[in-house]
Amino acid sequence: MDVKYQPRLIDEYLKDTFSELPAVEIFGAKAVGKTSTAQRLSASMIKLDTTEGKELVKGGAAVLAQQKKLLLLDEWQRLPESWDMVRRLVDEDGASAQFLLTGSAVPQGVSLHSGAGRIVRIKMRPLSLQERVLTKTSVSIKDLLLGKADAVFGSTDISLPDYLKEIVQSGFPGIRNRSMQAVSLALDGYIDNIIQKEFPEQGLMVRKPDVLKNWLRAYASATASTASYQSIMEASTPGDAKKPSRISTTGYRDILDSLWITDRVDAWLPTVNTLTPLGKSPKHYLVDPALCARLLRVTYDQLLRGAEHKMLGPQHASIAGRLFESLVAQSLKVYSQVNNAELRHFRDSKNGWEIDFIIELDDVILAIEVKMAEAATDDDAKRLNWLRNNLKTRTVIGMIINSGSTAYTRKDGIHVVPAALLGA
Repeated sequence: MDVKYQPRLIDEYLKDTFSELPAVEIFGAKAVGKTSTAQRLSASMIKLDTTEGKELVKGGAAVLAQQKKLLLLDEWQRLPESWDMVRRLVDEDGASAQFLLTGSAVPQGVSLHSGAGRIVRIKMRPLSLQERVLTKTSVSIKDLLLGKADAVFGSTDISLPDYLKEIVQSGFPGIRNRSMQAVSLALDGYIDNIIQKEFPEQGLMVRKPDVLKNWLRAYASATASTASYQSIMEASTPGDAKKPSRISTTGYRDILDSLWITDRVDAWLPTVNTLTPLGKSPKHYLVDPALCARLLRVTYDQLLRGAEHKMLGPQHASIAGRLFESLVAQSLKVYSQVNNAELRHFRDSKNGWEIDFIIELDDVILAIEVKMAEAATDDDAKRLNWLRNNLKTRTVIGMIINSGSTAYTRKDGIHVVPAALLGA
């Protein structure tokens, strides 16, 4: 076993998936660890970012059929016809655990069969807080959703400075274990690579890189908000009479989506809705809050000092608070995924009330407020109790995630959990 490999929550999830399915694709932004995770499951591998690998697979589907299973096709998008080869082989033989594909965005203009029913797609993200092993977790999302936790317990020495360090240190496995200076340089290179290489590969030549970087910076300033794309565009060119066209900025957004650099949380719109009218705008996040910090040129020391920064959206939250919420969101996306649950956010348009996150599994709703503070207040719990009182037909569990030291359950039944103690 490679001692350097950081175990991922998706590991067991993939094993369970392969027990019944013939082919899986792990997709996601570059550097999230797709290949390292896939290699540990596979019995053989063909690297399609090499000339040797491409030439081998060009021999046809029969070549793939002869390889030892489970076969990993790494960077399959470098030879897009490999996708259809796998699809055809699965049509002929539906046995489980045959093919694992890893890849980033498919180049613009490539036409592929959807693979529906043959190749299951599973998204991978940067390391969650649980996977960073800051401390042993004591509260499980799974137990809460299954009704196995009436109360929560646990304590930790992890405090706000540790969370602020995690924000800037990144959740990308291959980047985070370096000095802060090296991490900053690596993240700058990551952003430049998106603009200079990834965008052209997706069919959009960026004639003015600074305009795109300014748009990315404006998007980062909208982190943890539902700011409109119009306001993001306006913020990207402050004081300029000539703004980028809507077509250009829509193109930016679409390609960033295809590269999985943006990772928004959609609004919660329950099928049986007694809470109309509800806001429908998504909440903005990048795949890693460290990218936000670098785009905004915010350092660990500045966050620690409580430095101010102009952000889009609600002004009551500091930049540190918004980035802390982004760090928690990144983890909740992973925890929800491995529990086959949906992660959303909630906004009641009539009252203007918002709840940061909703995790929904069947008839159970886990409503979550994120507060950077060490202590939870009655005001923090107010909206959670309001939602619980207004959804009598559903099981609503309230939770406040904060930067405190102790997990406990309040008298009103609302759980208070330090972010580091929460796991899948």
